[in-house]
Amino acid sequence: MAMSRDDIFTKVQEVLVDALAVDDDEVSYESTLMGDLGAESIDFLDIVFRLEKAFGIKIPREELFPAESLMNDAELVHNGKLTDKGIKLLREKMPHTDLTDFEKNPDINKMSDLFTVNAIVNYIENKIS
Repeated sequence: MAMSRDDIFTKVQEVLVDALAVDDDEVSYESTLMGDLGAESIDFLDIVFRLEKAFGIKIPREELFPAESLMNDAELVHNGKLTDKGIKLLREKMPHTDLTDFEKNPDINKMSDLFTVNAIVNYIENKIS
């Protein structure tokens, strides 16, 4: 039986509550992992591991959180902003994320705002369907 979006959210919420020591009510679809929930890059490995365990799937790290590999490429980042090529690549790598607002001002310092609970739920939903 397929999991509903709400079931997926509930499991993702449990994972984030455990991994980041936050309260249930702090984790909403709109929550950003770093800004709202206080995650640091070291936490991403733990989150991926816990998601794999919770959903019984394999998650290549670059698939869920691809931003790190983009940051160090001069063709993709110029003057602290993603280039058109960088945005195109990000769109390919993160089909589970809405990039509309980010594309208006693709400041690499705002990339962490793309890592939302909703993006994780979308990712898991695509992965298990």
